[in-house]
Amino acid sequence: MLSYEFMQRAFWAGGLIAVIAPLLGVYLMLRRQALMADTLSHVSLAGVALGSVLHLNPALSGFAVAVAGGLIIEQLRRSYRTYSEMPVAIIMTSGLALAVVLMSLKQNLSKSFSSYLFGSIVAVSNTQLALIALVALLGVAYFIILRRPLYSMIFDEETAEISGVRVKALSFSFAVLTGMTVAAAMPVVGVLLVSALIVLPASLALRIAAGFTSAIFIAIGTGMLGVFSGLSVSYYADTPPGGTIALILLSFLLVTILIQRLLRLIGRRRPQKTIQSKESNIHEILEA
Repeated sequence: MLSYEFMQRAFWAGGLIAVIAPLLGVYLMLRRQALMADTLSHVSLAGVALGSVLHLNPALSGFAVAVAGGLIIEQLRRSYRTYSEMPVAIIMTSGLALAVVLMSLKQNLSKSFSSYLFGSIVAVSNTQLALIALVALLGVAYFIILRRPLYSMIFDEETAEISGVRVKALSFSFAVLTGMTVAAAMPVVGVLLVSALIVLPASLALRIAAGFTSAIFIAIGTGMLGVFSGLSVSYYADTPPGGTIALILLSFLLVTILIQRLLRLIGRRRPQKTIQSKESNIHEILEA
């Protein structure tokens, strides 16, 4: 499998995205902005369509429009503080409507969009791989350098601002990074499933992690395992890579929830058995 150059690019791209996307997902989940990734994926689709219509590089145009969408969402979020979900709904519907209109302006554009919608191993070009590597490097450096201010901001923006954190600038930079990550992940898992790679590993990590740092490492490990196994299965089973990766990550989450419930059930029964055994011992002693 790895003797093919396009598979090597796919594994490199998938591995890089599996580092930055789940890491971003932990912060998005804690900020109650899980739908932001799905929204920006629709916006990036409009950017891809715009690039195709204007004869530009679709990957770069989708990247730029996704970043702009992240900034607009953050600005609208500050305008509608009471209704924090409203900016997400506005940008999602606007981005999808714009994508549909732009796709209708150019014939045979919808056929080439399948790789952007569902992801394609072959679609990962050298330009996209370089873009993914740049985003992953910038993202890891961003979260390492600004770890403490981000940690304060995601739990309480007002307290963070009082303590000296420049919340507004940090929020806008976080929105830019989110847009960059969504656009970079698009060739691997596709527009429709890009949020799965961001949200599912983070959801699993937050269920089982003992602390914030452990949640980050668990999310990254889960994302890498899901991406590598998904790419391998999609290659041999001839299935779409994006859907395969999403289903594997979903299975990880469901199995984890099932195991947790079984452990809780076992934990509830053990004390009862212990009490019953103690009561029986007491009765035996009294009878003797």
